[in-house]
Amino acid sequence: MLFAIPIATSVAPTGSTGIVASLRSLTAILLLTLCAGVTAQEPSRAARREIAHLFEHLEQSGCQFFRNGSWHEARKAAAHLRKKYVYLLARELSPNAEIFIERAATKSSVTDAAYRVRCAGNPDVPSAAWFSAELVRFRKAPN
Repeated sequence: MLFAIPIATSVAPTGSTGIVASLRSLTAILLLTLCAGVTAQEPSRAARREIAHLFEHLEQSGCQFFRNGSWHEARKAAAHLRKKYVYLLARELSPNAEIFIERAATKSSVTDAAYRVRCAGNPDVPSAAWFSAELVRFRKAPN
């Protein structure tokens, strides 16, 4: 909810015009700060469906997920990424699947080390590429 703080709009006695200008600047900054929070958004139903699919795809893939120096089974990796997603949702920082991949499924937020995915018979690949390829495939599939 936005609200305005009333400020003086007339020029004050000599010597205090700088104060009025400062108050106007402060009000403008306050309003811009409040408006910045309005731009954050919740994921749409379609985005939530896509992200849920990415979790399911990882869980059912039989692949391994590399994070923080060791390989993990897909179900444990999906559980870890879900925790990161919940964190992002609480802060309205994951409005779509691409942003989810970028902010939660690409690298460690602690060590900044890239995540990787390794599936049987294939070389390991960056997790961002793996999730992005699946997202493209999912979007093209008939629903």
